[in-house]
Amino acid sequence: MSTKQALVTGGAGFIGSHVAQALLRAGYAVRTIDNFSTGNRGNLASIHGDIELIEGDIRSYERTHRATRGVDVVIHLAALPSVPRSVQDPLTTNDVNVTGTLNVVLAARDAGVKRVVFASSSSVYGRNDALPKQETLVPMPISPYGVSKLAAEQYCMGFSAVYGIEAVALRYFNVFGPRQDPASQYSGVIPRFLTRAAKGEPLVIFGDGSQSRDFTYVENVVNATMAAARVPLDGSLVCNIGCGSRHTLDDLAEAAKRVTGRDVPIEYAAPRTGDVMHSFADITLAREKLEYHPSVALDEGLEQTLEWLQAAAWRT
Repeated sequence: MSTKQALVTGGAGFIGSHVAQALLRAGYAVRTIDNFSTGNRGNLASIHGDIELIEGDIRSYERTHRATRGVDVVIHLAALPSVPRSVQDPLTTNDVNVTGTLNVVLAARDAGVKRVVFASSSSVYGRNDALPKQETLVPMPISPYGVSKLAAEQYCMGFSAVYGIEAVALRYFNVFGPRQDPASQYSGVIPRFLTRAAKGEPLVIFGDGSQSRDFTYVENVVNATMAAARVPLDGSLVCNIGCGSRHTLDDLAEAAKRVTGRDVPIEYAAPRTGDVMHSFADITLAREKLEYHPSVALDEGLEQTLEWLQAAAWRT
């Protein structure tokens, strides 16, 4: 039996590098494409000799088409992340996340790829206040980032309907874990909180701290993504990937203090434009279709992330 070939777009990124490792462990031949705008070569250091790396931008159809040749499944993780960045520069966010995704699914169609797994986002729900978030809710994104993810998701679904590509869109909820860059101004709240707490610095919350999120450790997301690459599928699927629980930012700040052992103060700042108030995943569909069961809860994930942050700081 021939080895299956997988392409990971954004393979040098935080989530992408973890997925590439998991694919290798599962016996896939792995190819990645990354332009290293947000990805890091160091994320692939342990596997660089075992994968094929194409340096390129998904906004280039030529590079993307080259990357998809001979591939059985595309796991499309390349994106320009961050709500605040999209508010500052919506044009580039659209160019990468929407036009780039169109290039990926078009190249997949032209290369005869059977399945595309797309990293969508809980941000597509936006101002829809219903909780928990179910896939049947009407999307109401309130940031350019959320709009771009919804548009890209719809391209995947449209290509499935018209061209017969099997498309899975996974709406990730607030992913965190090792390799998430704490130094980036667009970094997620967890690496910021852990880094600042460990240094004895105040934790800054944008808003009153009552806003809540379904924080999801990266291992859970990788397991769901791997399942989406191989489960039997007839057509397309859109499903949430979270933990099915939620914590306020005040709760998270206290957890960061507890894990680091530092009793640092909490400071509150004005809410950020484009941020939703509450995010909480209904993961029933993922359990049914992907046999997805999150295995790492918040505190365990925080401890593992802190260990990585401390090791990374020591190495630098």
